[in-house]
Amino acid sequence: MDAFKLMKELRLNYEQQDDYLPREAGLSLIESTSQDDSRISAKSRDAKVEDLWSLTSFFGYSTQTFVLAVNLLDRFLAMMRIQPKHLSCVSISCLHMAAKATEDECNLAPADELIRIGQCRFTVSDLSRMEKIISEKLGFKSKAITALTFLHLYHQIALSHATDRKESVSLEKLEAQLRVCLCRISFSKAKPSLLALSLLMQETEAVQSEDMLELTHHIQRHLKVLESELVYWCERVAQCLLDYASPECCKPNHRKLLWIVSRRTAQNLHSSYCSVPELPTIPEGGWDESESEDSCEDVLSSGEDSLSSDAEDPFFPLNLRHHKQLLHA
Repeated sequence: MDAFKLMKELRLNYEQQDDYLPREAGLSLIESTSQDDSRISAKSRDAKVEDLWSLTSFFGYSTQTFVLAVNLLDRFLAMMRIQPKHLSCVSISCLHMAAKATEDECNLAPADELIRIGQCRFTVSDLSRMEKIISEKLGFKSKAITALTFLHLYHQIALSHATDRKESVSLEKLEAQLRVCLCRISFSKAKPSLLALSLLMQETEAVQSEDMLELTHHIQRHLKVLESELVYWCERVAQCLLDYASPECCKPNHRKLLWIVSRRTAQNLHSSYCSVPELPTIPEGGWDESESEDSCEDVLSSGEDSLSSDAEDPFFPLNLRHHKQLLHA
C-alpha cells in the first residue's frame, strides 16, 4: 500500500476511533473505587488484564487478540456495574470473543479448556450467556479500532518512507510496550491514536533516528494532535515502562499456568513416553501382481487353513488361539 492510501486509511481510523472508546466517566469511577468496596477497583481490573496476558501467551494468541479483549473488557466495565465475583467470567468471555474475531478457527481454544486453564469456577453455559450479554451491551461490535491498529499503520508508513529499513523502529517491541501499558487502566482513557503515537515517539527517541522523528511529527500534524497532549502521554508511557522494568514491579506470572501432576502420574508419563511397543516386522515383499484374482480368492476362502497358520504366531490373539485348540481337540 502506497503512502497516500496509508494516510487516507489513517485519517479514516482516526475519525472512527471514538466509537470504540470506553466511557471516561465509568473508568474514573473504577479508578476511585477502593479495593474493599463491593464494586470493581482499578487494581482488580489491572490484575485481570494481566491474567488475560498470561492466557494469551499460554494459548499462543496474537497481540491483536489481547488488545481487543482488553478493549471489550474496559468498554463493558465502564458501562455496567458488576460485582467482583463476576469479573473472571466477564474477562474470560471478552478473551473468547476477541479470539473468535481475530484468530483462525483451528487455533481457537475450546471454551471448557479456557475456563479450566484460567482456573475459573463457572461453566460453559455461564460463559455463553455472559458473551451474549456483553455483545448486546456493546451493540454487537466485536471488533474495534485500537491502539494496535494505529501502531501497525504508523509502522507501515514508516517503512514506506524509510530509505534504510534498519532505521525503522521494531513493531514487535512496540507491541510489547503496548501490552505493558494496557495493564494499567489509566491508559484506557487515552485515544488509541494518541497512545500509539506516544509509544512511537518514545521508541523513535530511543533509536535516535532523525528521519523517524521527522516522520512522527508529520503524523502528529496530519492528525492535528496537540503538542501538550502528546507530551503528557509520552511522559505517562515513559514512566509506565520505567516502572515495569524495575525489579519491584509485579509482572504477569506465566508460570502459574504450568501443568501440575502427581508423582504417580508423572512416573506413568515417564515410563510410557519412552516405551516402544513390540510389533511384528512387516515383510518388505509386496503383492505379486502375477497372481490372479482366483488365487487371491482361494487364499481368502481357506479360512480354517489361515486360522491354523496364524494361530502359531505369537502376536495372534490368545482367545482365538484357545478357540483353535478346542476345534482340533
